[in-house]
Amino acid sequence: MTRRSHIPLHEAFATARAAGGRAPSVLGSRPWIIGGDGDRITLGADPDKRLGVADPQARELVLSCGAALYGIRVALRALGVRPEVRTLPDPDRPALLAEITSAGEAEPGSTDRRLYAAIERRRTHRGLFERPLSDAAVLRGLGDAAALEGAALRPVTDPDRVRSLSGLVAAAEHLHRVERAGTEEQDRWVRAQGDPAPEGVHAEDFPAPGAGAPPFPGRDYGHGRVAGLREARGTEVGTVALLATASDDRASHLAAGQALHRLLLAAADAGYAAAFHTQPLEEPLLRAFITERFCAAEHPQMLLRLGRPAPEGPADREAEEGVAGIA
Repeated sequence: MTRRSHIPLHEAFATARAAGGRAPSVLGSRPWIIGGDGDRITLGADPDKRLGVADPQARELVLSCGAALYGIRVALRALGVRPEVRTLPDPDRPALLAEITSAGEAEPGSTDRRLYAAIERRRTHRGLFERPLSDAAVLRGLGDAAALEGAALRPVTDPDRVRSLSGLVAAAEHLHRVERAGTEEQDRWVRAQGDPAPEGVHAEDFPAPGAGAPPFPGRDYGHGRVAGLREARGTEVGTVALLATASDDRASHLAAGQALHRLLLAAADAGYAAAFHTQPLEEPLLRAFITERFCAAEHPQMLLRLGRPAPEGPADREAEEGVAGIA
């Protein structure tokens, strides 16, 4: 057995901490605190980064932290460490979401290596796709990836239902654009051209309003204050899907984040990307409607579109999801 490619255990854990920090997060806020030392990692929620208007119950915050947890786990496995994970380990410390230690050595499998390598390639997509994710085997594999983490990926294939979801996204986006408090909160995380801050959504990572906007509108990040610079490409909406869980508690949100990151890495490994539409899931009545009409009483945690992005041009900045955000 190869022993972690001769990487000392403390170096494997340091690498895993860094991998966790490259996870997707709401508005690129990176709302986690990744601590610990040696062969122990702690993952906590950063209450200062909770979106009080958009995410008052901290569902998206915990989901983002779940994505970071999966990044840590897959990095350790790829480096030959079998992670032992305790989620929500201390009821008296609700902000502590997970503790990760070593359960011994394990030969990394090819899937672990591929998913870990995909962390560097995974990108947020905003706008239309070159073509949808029409490969049934790949889509089935993404569903399997989500199921392994305790969630379900539910593709929406009926055109009328797709149009209904796009209408819900548009309605929620309109509400958010006219709500001043939400606008101010979002402004905190939108960065102008050349801003060196690692967190938030940068102008180079989103298009100008209306530039090739699909039926599923993206957020109006700039609100007239910051101009989006990303070039809009593509003609296809992509394959629409909902990520759902059987329950809707804190543990389910943490599991949904792990499922989301796992399927995103699997998609990136196959050459596909995802666009996210969290707007209607931030409105309680709209989320309840989606639960009843689209999820068979499961709880929707993410609405996304999947497809093959058009090749990037030289003017495009690398938009890594941990920086650019899931919303």
